[in-house]
This record gives sequence, structure tokens and C-alpha cells, in this order.
Amino acid sequence: MATVIEQCQVAPPPGGATEVTLPLTYLDLFWLGFHRMRRILFYKLSISKSDFVQNIIPPLKNSLSLTLKHYTPLAGNVACPLDTNGYPELRYVTGDSVSVTFFETDMNFNYLIGDHPRKAKDFYHFVPKLGEPKDAPGVQLAPLLAIQVTLFPNLGVSIGFTNHHVVGDGATIAGFIKAWALLHKFGGHEQFLSNELIPFYDRSVVKDPYGQGMSIWEEMKSKNLDMRDVMTPPPEHKVRGTFTIKRDEIEKLKNFILNSRRRGSSSTTLTHVTSFTVTSAYIWTCLIKSEDAIGEEMIIDDSVMECFGCAADFRARFNPPLPQSYFGNCIVGYVTKSIRHVDLVGREGFKIAVESIGEVIQEKMKDDEWVLNGDWLKVYDNVDVIRSFSIAGSQKHDLYAADFGWGRAAKLEFISIDNDDGGISMSLSKSKDFDGDLEIGLCLSKTRMNAFASIFTHELSFLCQV
Repeated sequence: MATVIEQCQVAPPPGGATEVTLPLTYLDLFWLGFHRMRRILFYKLSISKSDFVQNIIPPLKNSLSLTLKHYTPLAGNVACPLDTNGYPELRYVTGDSVSVTFFETDMNFNYLIGDHPRKAKDFYHFVPKLGEPKDAPGVQLAPLLAIQVTLFPNLGVSIGFTNHHVVGDGATIAGFIKAWALLHKFGGHEQFLSNELIPFYDRSVVKDPYGQGMSIWEEMKSKNLDMRDVMTPPPEHKVRGTFTIKRDEIEKLKNFILNSRRRGSSSTTLTHVTSFTVTSAYIWTCLIKSEDAIGEEMIIDDSVMECFGCAADFRARFNPPLPQSYFGNCIVGYVTKSIRHVDLVGREGFKIAVESIGEVIQEKMKDDEWVLNGDWLKVYDNVDVIRSFSIAGSQKHDLYAADFGWGRAAKLEFISIDNDDGGISMSLSKSKDFDGDLEIGLCLSKTRMNAFASIFTHELSFLCQV
């Protein structure tokens, strides 16, 4: 299936910082016990194994080293104290490095980059597992990043990334990937790196007036954190599928909501009708209907309560605002009020979902105190994870634009949505083909994916004609 060509460790170049430590803010600590994040970028590239070994591997390693000069903490570890008095931090010291493995595979490249349902477990051949945690004086050190590059001879290349969420959110990881791509494309010439790709490290700008960081850490210490990376492929019946909502369809969905309000069928004063709200609401309601369509496991009681959760970038809302290049986690979670299952599958389901998502974003978007005092964490206390729907990724990051000199990526897959925590997650990104289109990734049972695909197409056609 796959054979190792080379396994190596890539470190920042000599002459850089000998030690970097970054304390974890309360926005980082929330993710300390979270599952690892896994992404794969696929690129079409007709190249033989000998050319790959001679002309691709060396410059990839060199440009990665140059990128780590700027993104040095990614080569390090998260250091968790072994006693009760310490406080976790990101730590890099000279000698730390990123594990990079180069593989060759005979798997079907064109099958993997398709949009049709594909076996979810097949993708686990192309993402690495983080190294095992190691004990050091007073702390346990857990790696933060691992990379796997796989050659599909004469067809393409994939680059798989696995990172600990505690090191940074999607904006941070996307910045790193884009910086690496640029440095590789332009032969390591750093003048091509824009300021937005140079990380901003000053964590004193993240104010914690209520001492949330210590409170979260005290709670986490009682949970006996396991810092190992556990990677379990999904079962045989799970498949991955990709769906695209086109820009004109998104506009029609927005108009459907706005027109229904003008007709007086909605009492809401909602103003937050965006591409994100209508797309998320549409996928959510289609998923709920697909569950009913196949009668999976059991008939869903009409009174069952459903909820939706998403994360929003808080950088611009700090006072003063943080640069978009801030290195770390700076996202907070929004969770809608629970909605009855029967209401989401009914005629008004899409409008109810849009209003519910829009209302929570509209309500909390300017409520800085809600974030600073820790109330944003309490929204998760009463969430029924099994009946929740959430989102990974963002159309703002546009990883398809990460060009290593081979053109735009042919496919982006968020493997992390496979994690079976009870609910369902979807990935969201810009379309690889057309500006304004949005791409959605899902991992479901094959029967439910087929039901979802049918409902997705039918409902979209209906709503866009109304």
C-alpha cells in the first residue's frame, strides 16, 4: 500500500533562537485535551520516484527549515508540569525538530481527490501520528507537529499535517502552511513572505482580567490528561464526501430568508444573514433530514433537541485588536439555543436554523465581556454532544491557495471531522475552483451519505427557485 522513502527530522536553521517559551493563554488551554487536528493537501504532479527523491525532497526539507525559523514553536513541544505547582507552556530548545516522513504509494490518486463517497479509512495512510510524549525534568513534553509527504508516482503528491490544537488555531496553521509553500515555490527567498505570514508572538496582548487561565488549568489537572496522540481510523462503513454550494446558490438562499421576512413569515429582527449562516443552516437541516430518511439506529423522537456550534476568530475584537498573524489560539465558541428536532425537519426548518445561528453570532459578536469573564466556556456545559453539529475550518483560510510551485491544490481534506465524539462535524473551505463557492466535507455512514446527497440536491433546487 505504502512504503517509506525517508524519515527525517527537520529543525530551524542554525543561528536562530536557541530557546523559545510561550505561556498558554486561556484561549490555548481550552484545547489542551482536544483531539489532534489532521489535514491533507493533494497536488497533481506528474513526477517519477527518482525525480521526487532528487528534486522534491531536498527543497521541501530546506524550505520547511526556513519556515520554522519564523514558526519556531512548531518544532518544539507543549510542556505539561508533572507536579501540581507548574503551568503548561510551549517550549522550543535547540535540537527540537519536526518529524517528516516521505512515502510512496500505489493507491488511486484520482479516486482520493474525487468528491464522491470514498472510504474514510483510506485517508489515514496519508496523515502522520505525532511522536510519543517524553518525560523531562519536571515536565512531560508532547510534540506539536508532524508532516507526511506521499508520492503517487506520475500522478501527484499529498502533504499531510497533524498538529496539537494547543499550538494554534486554523489561522495559525494556515499561515504556516502558506509560508512554507511560498518559500518552497520561490527557492527559499524570504522577501516573498508578506507581513501577514510572519507570526506575531506577544502574548501579553491577550488580557485575562478574571484569571481564566489558572481556573481552566486547575480543572484540567483533575482530569488526568493523556498527552498521547491516539489515531484510530473510522470503521469500514464510513465514507467521506464533498459538496459544493455555488455563489449564486448562496445568494438565492440569502434572498429566500430576506424575502420570507418581508412577507411577514418571520418575526425575527435578525440582521446577520451571511454566506456562513445560510450555508451552515442548510447543511444542518439536510443532515437532520437525512437521519430521519434512513431511520439510523432508531426513530428520532420529535421532542429531541438539536444544537449547532461554531468557532469565531476573536483577534479583531480585542482592544486593541490583535494582528491577524497572532500565533496561537484566538477563537471562541458559539452554541445555538437547542431546537426541537421536529422543527428543523419541518417546512420552516431552514429559516429556523438560519435565525438560530445568526442570532447567537449577532448577540455575542460584540460582547467582549462574555469572552473575558469566561461565560463563553459555560455554553458547553449543557450541550448534548450526540445531538450537536459543528464546523471545522473556515473559508477565510483558503488552503487551496497554498502553492508549492505545483499550482493550486487539487483537494483539501479535513481528516479531523472523522473523530467520533458523538455529534457530526463538517469541514468548510473556499472552493478549489471558483471564488465565492463554498466546499463542504462530511464523514458519514454510506447509507446516510447517500440520503444526505439526495436531500442536499433536491432541497437546494427547491429553495433556489422560491
